[in-house]
Amino acid sequence: MNAFGKSQSLKRVEDVRFLTGHGNYLEDSVPEGALHAYFLRSPVGHAKLTALGLDDARAMPGVKLVAGAAEMKADGVDLLLEGARVDNVDGSKGADAKRPVLVEERMRFVGDPIAVVVAETLEQAKDAAEAIELDFDELPAHMELAPGGEALHPEAPDNMAYHWAQGDAEATEAALEGSKHRVKLEVVDNRVMIVSMEPRGAWAEWGDGRIHLCFSGQGVWAQKASLARHLGLDEENVRVTHPDVGGGFGLKGQEFPEHCVVAWAARKLDHPVRWMSERGEGLQSDHGGRDLVSVAELGFDENHKITAYKCENRSNMGAYNSGFGQYIQSFLFARVFPGTYQIQTAYLDCKGYYTNTAQMDAYRGAGRPEAIFVLERMMDEAARQLGVSPWELRRKNFIPGDQFPYKTFSGELYDVGDFHAVLADVEKAADLEGYKARKAQSEAKGLLRGYGLAYYIESILGDPTEGATVEFAEDGMVDLMVGTQSNGQGHETVYAAFLEERSGIPVEKIRVVQGDSDRIATGGGTGGSRSVTNQTNATIAAVNVMVEAFAPFVAEELGVDEVEFEDGSFGAPGSNRRPTMIDAAEMAREKGRDDLLRHEGRAKLDGRSYPNGGHFCEVEVDPETGHVQLVRYLVVDDFGNLVNPTLAMGQVHGGVAQGVGQILMENAVYDEDGQLLTGSFMDYAMPRAIDLPFYGFDAHPVPSIQNPLGMKGCGEAGTVGAMAAVTNAVIDALWDKGVRNAQVPFTPQRVWALLKEAEGDAS
Repeated sequence: MNAFGKSQSLKRVEDVRFLTGHGNYLEDSVPEGALHAYFLRSPVGHAKLTALGLDDARAMPGVKLVAGAAEMKADGVDLLLEGARVDNVDGSKGADAKRPVLVEERMRFVGDPIAVVVAETLEQAKDAAEAIELDFDELPAHMELAPGGEALHPEAPDNMAYHWAQGDAEATEAALEGSKHRVKLEVVDNRVMIVSMEPRGAWAEWGDGRIHLCFSGQGVWAQKASLARHLGLDEENVRVTHPDVGGGFGLKGQEFPEHCVVAWAARKLDHPVRWMSERGEGLQSDHGGRDLVSVAELGFDENHKITAYKCENRSNMGAYNSGFGQYIQSFLFARVFPGTYQIQTAYLDCKGYYTNTAQMDAYRGAGRPEAIFVLERMMDEAARQLGVSPWELRRKNFIPGDQFPYKTFSGELYDVGDFHAVLADVEKAADLEGYKARKAQSEAKGLLRGYGLAYYIESILGDPTEGATVEFAEDGMVDLMVGTQSNGQGHETVYAAFLEERSGIPVEKIRVVQGDSDRIATGGGTGGSRSVTNQTNATIAAVNVMVEAFAPFVAEELGVDEVEFEDGSFGAPGSNRRPTMIDAAEMAREKGRDDLLRHEGRAKLDGRSYPNGGHFCEVEVDPETGHVQLVRYLVVDDFGNLVNPTLAMGQVHGGVAQGVGQILMENAVYDEDGQLLTGSFMDYAMPRAIDLPFYGFDAHPVPSIQNPLGMKGCGEAGTVGAMAAVTNAVIDALWDKGVRNAQVPFTPQRVWALLKEAEGDAS
């Protein structure tokens, strides 16, 4: 057996089927003969729908169904999607701007679904969609992160979605006024698109009074409840499943209109119906990430200790409330707002606005990368203005190790931390002495070199309760049923290895079962880096239940008073027999003890864990072209006790790539009328292998005391640290040329323009 949680990099068991083309993704799982759905979408950012003629489309070859909101509503469907709402500063709730699954009266963004066509082939469905008569009166688009403009919703007359705040505004302002030094900065966090390798999709089938919806997602239970509400069904008549999922990143954790429409169409036609987003369709209709502007101010005393921190952010909600949209740049931003620093006097003021763009929601990190981006940009700016080392300024303000557990101003309880030690590891790996030579080499080639540092912390999110069920199947395999959902992270490997370590059941006998609301009654799904920490905690509970249930039975079979379970088998003094769990299950089956073949455990974590660490990178900028090349990148992370270092490193690699992509090239752009200008990969740049160096990764574990294995989630940490590190590096490279507070993304055109502008200022 392997010592789980002791840095055992087991090979991923799922990779064989994935790499040999035997994965079972959404389009692999579609029932034979399923009809194809295609959506007619709004071609404009804002308009009043005046006419929708469907008859010509219905007469097209192969067409089985053409419907808009009116047809679904007449069939008793609840059209409105729910979205979470935060508490405003005045005690009211944020605006209740619900999204209809199909446009009823108003088209509010390019890509808003208006009607669905279901046909025998996708080509027939597309042809019929072109025959739909669509008339509308175009309205002015509201595109600013500010009040005013044409109201998108009567519930938000000034287009304000929410106004949320935390902290003491007066005390913070007084502390800032009394500070020896004040540093102020505006930070733009640009809009990005969430481009998972597998686009969104769903299929549904109806039979025996039950609907079965299968979609590419991050959890089945919320969708089960909402689909029951939409279709007016009891929840026991709704089954929701996931096949293998090719990436989620927060995108697939939300409810989307297409799920409801496809399920309704399958019931209406009593025939399976399938839909898969095309890439351009997804860029229009998927929710986006980030998209906020923050104005932040730090106060420092004469010793460069932080006295106060204030931040006001304005964020884009898109056209509607999405699942967690209102929470991202408010409540979740606040989770790590003070970072790793001793900041107790602070004020965070957050305002969200509706615009004629696709809705906004969670993207890898969901509020925590945004908060750390602002704070770590501020720390670098402060170091420059104060004339001190960015390393020393951070050290001077770190929360000391003897103050843990440490309660932040925002109410988070950081359980453990050793930020000084981790940063020391980063500095050693960074080789700052060698940097001088590397910079000189770059200058000899006519290139500008800079380095960037960021120290991040993030808060693990999601339901702290999770369940696990172990079932001994008739085929000799053991099913481990889990409440999380792999999106490519390697859960099958981790969960099977952990069950083997705790129970002695061989990995090759374990089958991880996920994403089926019929087989697994409840679960928290995947998001917020919660999966492994929560699921292993639940598995411990399930194994304890299993041992307790089997022990008296095995004792009776061995003819002894009691047995102990140790090293994967049951034993008793005076007996040379040591049956394993598999042996015990076989004995139970022979005796007709079916009650011993299924064991369920549930457990709740004591508290959240807080992964943290330092990111260091170096860039080269070509002043002739503005091109930025990331040439060196290293990370030292405190993930607590590492379960599988290879998988953890993989998560960091992916997270860093997404952070780098946003800062150097990714940028979702709409024009003033709400037209999407980056609707294809010809216009929306994605990082490629050539854009990324080999990463250096090291771990400095400080075990968490909030879970039995001392782990800290690692799924989103790479993105949380990468954004500020890369930005700080680019600004460092441009600083000597007179460029100051430049805003991302640092595309070649923007960097070249910044240098030319600085040249003009200098001349």
